[in-house]
Amino acid sequence: MYDGDVLRENWRRPGKGKIPQVPAEPDLVVEDAESGFCGAVVACDKEAVTLEDRFGRRRLFPLAPAAFLLDGKVVTLTRPAAAAAAREPRRSASGSITVEGLRARVARQSRIYVEGVHDAALVEKIWGHDLRVEGVVVEYLEGVDDLPAIVEEFGPEPGRRLGVLVDHLVPGSKESRIAAQVTSPDVLVVGHPFVDIWQAVKPSVLRIPAWPDVPRGVPWKEGVIAALGWRVEPADAWRRILGAVSTYADLEPELLGRVEELIDFVTEAS
Repeated sequence: MYDGDVLRENWRRPGKGKIPQVPAEPDLVVEDAESGFCGAVVACDKEAVTLEDRFGRRRLFPLAPAAFLLDGKVVTLTRPAAAAAAREPRRSASGSITVEGLRARVARQSRIYVEGVHDAALVEKIWGHDLRVEGVVVEYLEGVDDLPAIVEEFGPEPGRRLGVLVDHLVPGSKESRIAAQVTSPDVLVVGHPFVDIWQAVKPSVLRIPAWPDVPRGVPWKEGVIAALGWRVEPADAWRRILGAVSTYADLEPELLGRVEELIDFVTEAS
């Protein structure tokens, strides 16, 4: 519980009011203001901080302005001066510390399902190292229309969990109505607001000002390609998009948080 309203200081607009800057020293306990994840600092580099909660779960968060709470007060975490001078550990594309000499863990019974092959390719490119460390297999569904039946066939139970990543999971959408039919405590369905996983890539990575709006009735991928004037087939467009992505910093936060959440869910207590 915090005294007063933590939002009254315009915490999402650091130019308004004075937001303290606090070095992200090891063992400093803070809370991510957006997700509520609370943990101690275990690693920090120039772009992100890794927190570990009391259950041993670790999450990576960008060093965004006014993004954390310290003793209930909004703060901006900064990279410690000593850490900047020290030799940095190698990090994977997701920002996690790499496990040197890794041999992939035997696959868990738990799984992560994504909608399509493009989703699976993007998750593998950014989180592949983490997934091999944890022994988590990612499979794709080719859509979520039959999700309740797919979940029933999977047979979720404790130690055999299922995480599902859904495109365009927003209130009132077809996807949200389908997801609401899945009620097993051993299944977690999360999603991002984008019409397609392509939109989870920041436009700046592709040197475009924004993802174009596509009129209703026009296939989304084809409409995007036409609006951008690329003159390629969707498969070639996707290769261009995926090839431009190298780290988690190239992706929108709405996707980053959801994938991290799924990995935590399927590896917890299993």
